Amino acid sequence: MRPGVLATVQDLGRKGLQHLGIVPGGAMDPMSHRIANALVGNPAQAATLEVGLSGPELAFEDDALIALHGARFAAEIDGAPLPHSRPVLARGGARLRIARAGAGCFGYLAVAGGIDVRPVLNSRSTYLAGGFGGSRGRLLQRDAVLPLAPDAAALGADRFARATRRRRAIAAGRCQTVAWFAPAATLPEHDAPVVRVVEGVHAGLFDEAARVTFFAERWRIAPDSNRMGFRLLGSKLGLASPAEILSQAVCLGTVQVPPSGQPIVLIADH
Repeated sequence: MRPGVLATVQDLGRKGLQHLGIVPGGAMDPMSHRIANALVGNPAQAATLEVGLSGPELAFEDDALIALHGARFAAEIDGAPLPHSRPVLARGGARLRIARAGAGCFGYLAVAGGIDVRPVLNSRSTYLAGGFGGSRGRLLQRDAVLPLAPDAAALGADRFARATRRRRAIAAGRCQTVAWFAPAATLPEHDAPVVRVVEGVHAGLFDEAARVTFFAERWRIAPDSNRMGFRLLGSKLGLASPAEILSQAVCLGTVQVPPSGQPIVLIADH
């Protein structure tokens, strides 16, 4: 009904194709993706809807067992607060509205049976730059229809029945949830998160001040970041002397420093 800011279908990505120029992609927060799937009884690879910053508004045509996990979004189902990190049995016709994230950035909406879009190269993940996978290779659009598993309603009802004997009614009794929840695994509770770094083969090209600054400074993620990389805002990192290096393979988490001196941490679509 409303597309949100950055909503795409994702799974755990396309492995083993980087030598052909195909990025691994997949969920930006794979742990939260796995937990969301576990909450509805899916295998880890099942496709979810990844929601970034502010989410979409969705209408369910049939009953579905759902779970929202990851970043803490303000969310409502049929006008009532949606319990976070719990399985919720949504009835056909229910409207789910996911608003802004109060903590974190990426969350995952899992549905029992998974989102059943057509696999491309053994993955249902959306690769935006390539224009393939997911829902037509693009961000979720208004009036888009996401197919679920043919037996999603029956599957959800069966799994919810086995998940608990203590049910809680929500949304004026139209939907149901459980008394337990999965704790957040990737959100910092109080202090700023600390990221561990291993020096690469080119670390010696930077001057001493840059190396000290890189490890000691608190960095912020720039607004022009995307699924390929997080641009970091902070002090510029300088080289000990001008140098050029040959292009070479990179992996998830590689930190590149372009001529601007502002580091880029490579993420899912590296």
